[in-house]
Amino acid sequence: MNQGRAAKQSGDWRRIMAVPVLLALVALLVAAVLLDRQNLQIAENRLRADTLNQISVIRAKLEGHVSSNIQLIKGLVSVISTEPDMDQTRFDTLAANLFEEESQLRSIAAAPDLIISMTYPLAGNEAAIGLNYREMPSQWPAVKAMLESGQLTIAGPVDLVQGGRGFIGRFPVHVGQGAERRFWGLVSAVVDVDKLYADSGLFDPNLAFDISITGNDGSGGTGQRFYGPDLSQAQPVVADVVLPSGRWQIAAVPKTGWNADPFSTWSLRGMIFAAGALILFPAFLTVRMVRERHDHIRELGQREVELARLSRRLNLALDASKVGVWELDMATNLETWDDRNNEIYGLPTDGGPRNHNHWYDAVHPEDRQAAETTFRTMIASGYYETEYRVLLPDGQLRYVRSVGSLYSEPGQSDKVVGVNWDVTGDVELNEDLRRAKRQAEARNNELEAARISIEHNALHDSLTGLPNRRYLDEVLKRHAADGYHGSGSIALLHIDLDRFKQINDTLGHAAGDAMLIHASKVLRANCRETDFVARIGGDEFVILSSAGSNNTRLTLIADRIVREMGRPAVHEGHECRFGVSIGVAVSRSSDIDVKQLLVNADIALYRAKARGRNRHEFFTEALQAEVIHTKHVADEILKGLDTNAFFAHYQPQFDAHTLELVGVEALARWQHPKDGLKMPDSFMAVAEELNVVAQIDRLVLDQALTDLARWDQMGLNVPRASVNVSLRRLHDEGLIESLKSLPLTPGRLSFELVESIYLDESDGIVAWNIDQVKELGIDVEIDDFGTGYASIVSLQKLHPRRLKIDRQLVMPILEEPAQRQLVASIVDIGKSMDIEIVAEGVESMDHAIILRDLGCDILQGYAFARPMARDALESFLRENSWAQTG
Repeated sequence: MNQGRAAKQSGDWRRIMAVPVLLALVALLVAAVLLDRQNLQIAENRLRADTLNQISVIRAKLEGHVSSNIQLIKGLVSVISTEPDMDQTRFDTLAANLFEEESQLRSIAAAPDLIISMTYPLAGNEAAIGLNYREMPSQWPAVKAMLESGQLTIAGPVDLVQGGRGFIGRFPVHVGQGAERRFWGLVSAVVDVDKLYADSGLFDPNLAFDISITGNDGSGGTGQRFYGPDLSQAQPVVADVVLPSGRWQIAAVPKTGWNADPFSTWSLRGMIFAAGALILFPAFLTVRMVRERHDHIRELGQREVELARLSRRLNLALDASKVGVWELDMATNLETWDDRNNEIYGLPTDGGPRNHNHWYDAVHPEDRQAAETTFRTMIASGYYETEYRVLLPDGQLRYVRSVGSLYSEPGQSDKVVGVNWDVTGDVELNEDLRRAKRQAEARNNELEAARISIEHNALHDSLTGLPNRRYLDEVLKRHAADGYHGSGSIALLHIDLDRFKQINDTLGHAAGDAMLIHASKVLRANCRETDFVARIGGDEFVILSSAGSNNTRLTLIADRIVREMGRPAVHEGHECRFGVSIGVAVSRSSDIDVKQLLVNADIALYRAKARGRNRHEFFTEALQAEVIHTKHVADEILKGLDTNAFFAHYQPQFDAHTLELVGVEALARWQHPKDGLKMPDSFMAVAEELNVVAQIDRLVLDQALTDLARWDQMGLNVPRASVNVSLRRLHDEGLIESLKSLPLTPGRLSFELVESIYLDESDGIVAWNIDQVKELGIDVEIDDFGTGYASIVSLQKLHPRRLKIDRQLVMPILEEPAQRQLVASIVDIGKSMDIEIVAEGVESMDHAIILRDLGCDILQGYAFARPMARDALESFLRENSWAQTG
């Protein structure tokens, strides 16, 4: 109710004070607005008058300059009308006099019959000579207007033929008098636009206003604007420039607009504001004082309401938190407890008197002395807080937290006001938490041990206990900056066990695992304690060490490991022997590339294996150059496959008795873009590593089939073509399906297999593919027989159509009878199995005769023909060259 009454009174005084204040404000605002508008209007009129005066000066300069230029030209026109046959020299003399005057003229041209024949100055205006105004669409309308009016016309600004822009004044020229007066042509004078503007003051940087000029070709204010921005919407002041022919209109607007001078404007406004403030200040001061009085009254009412609200909240908080409130008189030891405090100590809630002894007796006997001492000690500082146990009459144990504060009132003894609350649940919960924490810590210790074990397993090989590849990568990264253990260098030995697969295959994986453990012990025993030994693959190991100043120590370590690994190891009574190949890479640079170091060691290991295994090799610049060369050749091979640079050459094969052509062998050739024609021995090894030999074989096969069809159409008798087939292609499960799609004629195609292909009896895919090839009508030949490990049993199993004796066995038969007997034996073996015998490497007719007599069926070699391209073979067959050789 009090609050509502205060609000009503506040509203009454505000309404009473508001009316006169508002009337005064309205009157003051109206007067201020009228005075400000009148001041702005006067300032704008003054600014317009000043602007008009300034552009009038520019207008006068423009009129004067244009008129003076016209007057100069009129004199020249008068001379031309009396000398119509004037030449360029005379014209130059007259025009030069005009240019001695101060003017804005750029050039003058005379156009008899409207064709420009003379101009001054000639330099720079040569392009204007010979121009016909009738053929100039951009200028003809202005010229036509001059012809119709017979008066001077001023056009522009226009783009000039000789470059730039200008105003063109055109003067008609008539010769003769009276009835003989006729039109001679015209004289045009070009007034330089920029010079005219500059001399007239348009380019003055101190101009305080923007200017635009309209009236192109002298058309006045309704014409086209040709200078300055569009000011039509800015209420410009304008002035007309009167020309000898037409007029222009100048418009100008101050750069700051038509606003009055800000200083004077705001000075006036400041005075108006100050006058208003003097009038309104007493009223506002009175209003503020009355408002503060009513604010104080309202604030007192709000405090009463807030105090009542806080009292309700305090009571609710005490009820909700179950806090007991107590008060102690320090002089009498009398205490006042509320009902909740009596409940906490197990006393009846009867509101009866309490004293300090009631509290002391309720405290647990074991905590009494400590609780009393704590109270007396802490309360002396004015604040008391503690925690103790309370033993209830029924034997129940409670934990109580007590907080008190000492205060004094004038004329009264000191008192302590405090609160107690039962924290038994919190204490028990804390104890549970401590118990859970101890259990969690024990569990964390177990997890930490498990983590350490997992991390160790993740970084170590489970079989040998050595660090694994992941651990190696981390160590390499850690030592990449400053070398192994800060030595500034790193040596990496990549170790691979030789003949390890045979141990696994013959004695089982248990023996293989035992040998890996044995190898790890050998490596660890032959390294320094600081060296890092890791197993990074099945039978691959790595030793990481400092490189030192030279390779002597690394050589000793590698030799010792090779020697120790070569000694037999016994597993379950079986003696196991294996060797080891080692690739060593060293980096002593300040910037160590550990990834490249791994690659280099792997390359050196590959070289050690290629040189016979059971040895070590260092990575060198020469080896790197070889690798780079191999990479370069590999890239060129891949590019050659994309550009069809691989194709077939053909070497004819002849019947040993009749010397008739019985077939050709398709041989792969590579047309290198720089090195020319390359033989297989220069690229097949790299192609094998790239796994593209099968692709090359397919290209040769496709060309051979295409060429067989071509030769059939040409009437050339080529009975058969032989092509080489790689082992990798025989492993292709899709080989037979791809062959079925080709136009094959039984007996026209032979596959030449190297001797080692058909000896692998465990390879079922190869054997199946060979059988399917035969069923497709493709003959199977054994190439390079006698250089591998062929056996009679494997020859019987494959049963090829033809057997080709290698050239290494054929070449010595002229001088070595034993070698001749060896060839005869091979022929007898083939004949006994009904296999045709092909002898390659026939270098002379003496070879041919001996091989024929030994029983060979087919001869191939330089004695008859070298390998040749398709076109050369076709010419060879047409000329029947081999018959003459035979």
